[in-house]
Amino acid sequence: MSDYFVHESSYVDDGATIGSGTKIWHFCHVMPGAEIGERCSLGQNVVVMPGTKIGTNVKIQNNVSIYEGVVLEDDVFCGPSCVFTNVGTPRSHVSRKDEYEITLVKRGASIGANATVICGSTLGEYCFIGAGAVVTSDVPDYALMVGVPARRVGWMCYCGERLRLSGGAATCNRCQRSYREENGRLESIDPPV
Repeated sequence: MSDYFVHESSYVDDGATIGSGTKIWHFCHVMPGAEIGERCSLGQNVVVMPGTKIGTNVKIQNNVSIYEGVVLEDDVFCGPSCVFTNVGTPRSHVSRKDEYEITLVKRGASIGANATVICGSTLGEYCFIGAGAVVTSDVPDYALMVGVPARRVGWMCYCGERLRLSGGAATCNRCQRSYREENGRLESIDPPV
């Protein structure tokens, strides 16, 4: 008896590792060698390819494919139909399996619906990628990114509220965490636990 849930319409191949309390909903496919942590939720029509790593408490909404080379750390949120890539110059007639690039999504990051993350990028801790954005390069911790290509338009708190800086500092209206901005980076004065 497994200590995770898999809907009867989904497939989990032998050789995949699934953590306790994880829920895999309708029409998903988890392939051999995929690693999924505890208390994750995979919405309808999610594909997790071999060699991928998904941390604890990750939420992956409907219609998302996690390709080889993608690493999702703990507490990541992937919105509906967000897109990951793993080859920078794909061709159907040219095998590029030895050219997969690593995409690292760090702890607590949120990726909005229909956003695209180009391979080789690192998304910083607790960053927030707006719906429909196209990420083409690394994203700083706590950055709020929107547009095509994505650009930073502000900062987000650990709790998901937009921060309003004054004099290079901010305190979140919701959770009261404090931050300071230096050299184009935001640092938490009260780091999350």
